[in-house]
Amino acid sequence: MDQWTNRLAPQLRALVELAAYDGHMTRAAAALGVPQSSMSRRIHALEEELHVPLLIHDGRIVRLTAAAERLAQQAREPLRQLDLAIDDVTGEADPDHGTVRFGFPLTMGSGRVPDLLAKFRHHHPGIKVLLKQAHGSALSTDLLAGNLDLAVVIPAPERLRHVRIGTQQIQVAVPDNHHLAALKRVRLADLEHETFIANPPSYNLRLLTETWCREAGYTPDIAFEVTEFATIRELVSRGLGIALLPHDERTPPGLTELPLAGPRYRRDVTLAWGATTEAPPTRRLSRFLLHHFARQDNVASAEYGQADR
Repeated sequence: MDQWTNRLAPQLRALVELAAYDGHMTRAAAALGVPQSSMSRRIHALEEELHVPLLIHDGRIVRLTAAAERLAQQAREPLRQLDLAIDDVTGEADPDHGTVRFGFPLTMGSGRVPDLLAKFRHHHPGIKVLLKQAHGSALSTDLLAGNLDLAVVIPAPERLRHVRIGTQQIQVAVPDNHHLAALKRVRLADLEHETFIANPPSYNLRLLTETWCREAGYTPDIAFEVTEFATIRELVSRGLGIALLPHDERTPPGLTELPLAGPRYRRDVTLAWGATTEAPPTRRLSRFLLHHFARQDNVASAEYGQADR
């Protein structure tokens, strides 16, 4: 193993960077701070060493082979961990510069999370935050795989370190002209004969919708499956059905949100850490988010302190 590491570390670094820039040799070389000719030599040397073709030349365009893509994906995180370990022991880890790969749910694309990210950027301009929006299980998978450093996740991931930072109340969205729209509160049993619009089965909110409706005595009639929550709201506003959704500031005209009768129609919002070492810039962002969510939601200070250690 040592001989592979000693011989191939610079070449693997070049391949990982080339994959990150979609085969753009000039940009990858600039990111590594080496001439383009050095990048080309490193990739060619790696091909010679492994006896595996890594590049496809299509005119002036360079693309990575499937084998090169797999190798780059698997080498990326070990090389990153090596950088973190060296920075840590040499005292060169800089908490105010670097990159954080951060994920958050599709239901939180407006309001607090974007506001906090803008505020964090203002206070820490040297930290680049790469964003990904996805549903909870996808974010948890990325955290476990090392593809994300930090994420707001709904529901709480079982296999990852996390802390509750708030709750998300689920309401029923109906068209303005719906016969229930004038009510102050709706029972889930009142929706038995309605047409539902919901996420695909892999989404947590779809599972909750089906579970809660079954507990109310019926199976919901789901006529449309939609991944985007903004699209669900648009379809509801046009009278194509109703939906169980968290409150969103982007509610379109023609739609009314009604609270559900009962205290249990909510989801915990958690902040979760990836399975890899927490880099100083990631710690900066996690502490910032914990502090602001704790202030706004009265999250127990014991939880905040425990997550911060």
